[in-house]
Amino acid sequence: MPTDSSVTLTGRRLLLLLWATHLTMATNWLSLARLPRSRPVSGTEPCGRLRGLTPGQVGVCRARGEVMESVRKATEMVIEECQHQFRNRRWNCSTTPRGINVFGRVMNQGTREAAFVHALASAAVAVAVTRGCSRGELERCGCDRKVRGVSPEGFQWSGCSDNLSYGVAFSQNFVDEPERAKGIFLFPVQAILHNMKVECKCHGVSGSCELKTCWKVMPPFRRVGSVLKERFDGATEIRLTRVGSRTALLPRDPQVKPPATRDLVYLASSPDFCRLDPDNGIPGTAGRRCNGTSRLAPDGCELLCCGPGFRAGRAEVVQRCSCKFSWCCSVRCQQCKNTVLIHTCRV
Repeated sequence: MPTDSSVTLTGRRLLLLLWATHLTMATNWLSLARLPRSRPVSGTEPCGRLRGLTPGQVGVCRARGEVMESVRKATEMVIEECQHQFRNRRWNCSTTPRGINVFGRVMNQGTREAAFVHALASAAVAVAVTRGCSRGELERCGCDRKVRGVSPEGFQWSGCSDNLSYGVAFSQNFVDEPERAKGIFLFPVQAILHNMKVECKCHGVSGSCELKTCWKVMPPFRRVGSVLKERFDGATEIRLTRVGSRTALLPRDPQVKPPATRDLVYLASSPDFCRLDPDNGIPGTAGRRCNGTSRLAPDGCELLCCGPGFRAGRAEVVQRCSCKFSWCCSVRCQQCKNTVLIHTCRV
């Protein structure tokens, strides 16, 4: 089982990350998720017409066009994972119908939400590109052939180990390009490098394990998102302070201990996300379903609806029931209608 520290982005990177995010629109390239599948995302002319890319990112697109389809897949991974992790929060990663930033202007304000999305996006690009390498979809990379020989445990390294180094290098080159263009140098996405899992296959007569070959694979992206979400919940608000000739990042609250190297930090307080704010891409919580049986959980009606502004009602839902296993090999279920009590935030 991977550890928390092994999955998160390196702390010093995150410390610099929000400084950069506060100054630039660092995640505008996520607008690639809006493009139809039929539209090309590589080539000299197509790259120049992609909205949300900085001039440096356009250069990367033109020079390494084969990787851009993996970048497009990464944008979808970011939206899906963000919405899963925040499905029970006031800010639930809702996407805006238009504009360059898919999550709205709140991404450009140095908030903890911006920090989370930037970190998640960096990891998503590294993972998507690495998957492309392992599947043979990219000409310039393949499996990690450095993992060879016999392990200390006695098994033989073989198969196709994920070439994460290539994915990490591209993520740093593409995702962090706006920051590097301003002279802000970020540390690479180190986290997943220390979080590789080992998968093995046994070889021998009648399934015996006379010989075992193994290879390294990346962790599920859901695990990466979960650990970054934990860092979000424990994030520290910091301020920029001049100490001699350098700029230090210190907690805004002097009673809070300085963040550790693996902690997530942010510069600006977040809005409450309660009210509709179209200009900043905030949909508000009106009409959202909430948990009427909990008061303290994030999805509890009092917290989610920003006070006691919710209502209860009954609704008919269709659910699978009376499921039976059919030989071989399927499960057949009936459709049952049930009346359930639901709670929603008042409009």
